[in-house]
Amino acid sequence: MKKDNYPRIVIAGTHSGAGKTTITLGLMSALKGKGYSVQGFKAGPDYIDPSHHTAITERFSRNLDTWLMNNDVCLELFEHAFGDADIAIIEGVMGLFDGRLNGTEMGSSSYLAKLLDAPVILVMDAKGMSRSAGAIALGFKKFDENLAIHGIILNRVGSERHYNSLKKSIEENSGIPVIGYLPKDDEIKLPERHLGLVPSIEQEFSKAVYQKIGDTMSKTVDIKKLIDIAFAANRLSHFQKTIYSGIIEKYPLRIAVAIDEAFNFYYHDNLDLLEAYGVELAYFSPMYDKYVPADVSAVYIGGGFPELHAPLLSSNTTMKESIRKAYKNGVVFYGECGGMMYLLEHMVTFNKNSYEMCGLFKGGTKMEQKRQGLGYITVKGMHDNLLCRKDEVFKAHEFHWSLLQNIPENTLYAYEVGKCDGDKPKSEGFFTSHALCSYVHVHFASDMRLLKRFLESIRIMASS
Repeated sequence: MKKDNYPRIVIAGTHSGAGKTTITLGLMSALKGKGYSVQGFKAGPDYIDPSHHTAITERFSRNLDTWLMNNDVCLELFEHAFGDADIAIIEGVMGLFDGRLNGTEMGSSSYLAKLLDAPVILVMDAKGMSRSAGAIALGFKKFDENLAIHGIILNRVGSERHYNSLKKSIEENSGIPVIGYLPKDDEIKLPERHLGLVPSIEQEFSKAVYQKIGDTMSKTVDIKKLIDIAFAANRLSHFQKTIYSGIIEKYPLRIAVAIDEAFNFYYHDNLDLLEAYGVELAYFSPMYDKYVPADVSAVYIGGGFPELHAPLLSSNTTMKESIRKAYKNGVVFYGECGGMMYLLEHMVTFNKNSYEMCGLFKGGTKMEQKRQGLGYITVKGMHDNLLCRKDEVFKAHEFHWSLLQNIPENTLYAYEVGKCDGDKPKSEGFFTSHALCSYVHVHFASDMRLLKRFLESIRIMASS
């Protein structure tokens, strides 16, 4: 089989919770077991699902976001990441046609599938259904006839008899082939918590679960049919390369990147792009290491779950002092969400205990019992900072359960953040000449000005 067409397939769901992540992981595991090199992708702004993709495929999974990025950028990131892989498995987001909350398909799995000209496999949750499955399949087929659904996989099927009933109704009423199922089995469920699935970095047992799902799907799903569908995909549309191509200026900098159970929410393309621009990345753990890596010009602390590891982060006093010393010595600090929570003075966890953090900025955060921020945002610079200039606008996203507290009244904020649904913009983000932290999650490829401004800011500070 030739792979010059980038064999690929989109795994989409009828809705969030239908089982697309489980099916995606099982398919990746089954293909890996057959000797295929699998490249994973995730539609939309998600960090946790890609961590599971990466654990199975042993290739870093990437995000493709048609709201954050323009079409050419999505296509370039797809091609760049595919590399020498045999097949790409692209996990969708929410339901197949769900995207921005504005009635359009922007940001949806369907939009991405059409952009990539990738065959779609629809995952349906079969629990509590029989003949009605045919109506759902027909509705999805008719909703957008410019999008071809090449097959359906059923999740949480009760028995072989149940499966046969579902398959008959779907195929007779919609004409979409049913190519297999996953039986209801509590042993193949991945644990969840407030931000979704538990990241793979925290789950030693994950590999056994991946293997079980893959082994099961190898028996109950027509894997060969799925492979044939993926390899029958058309060539990618022509696109203009602007991200990795034509990089002329290099930045011979050394940047520390926090990676452990508390901080692991990074777009891997962000790290790739830093290296493509000549940056040396030095990974470290705020939880376990004693000091910031030596000879770094900047420290990049992404999001994650610092609230679940607050006692250890707080008790690692040598690391906190190392961070304060590095900041005083002019090292640049950039923190996103969890990284911001760590760089503030204190953190109040779900059980209402307060823990001292680094204190580069006044104030702290407090975990709430419900989500405080989720979704796409438009960010406008209120002042010049490490990433943008005053009045510059860029796209980003947020996802957090904490709120800021004890912030001084005279605080100057870095950003004005507006939700896509038109709610009143809010001010947030803390900054100095060589530090910036906020709830804002940034994908550098969404606006390359951000990356170049970041690197230029670091270079200026390093040479001063």
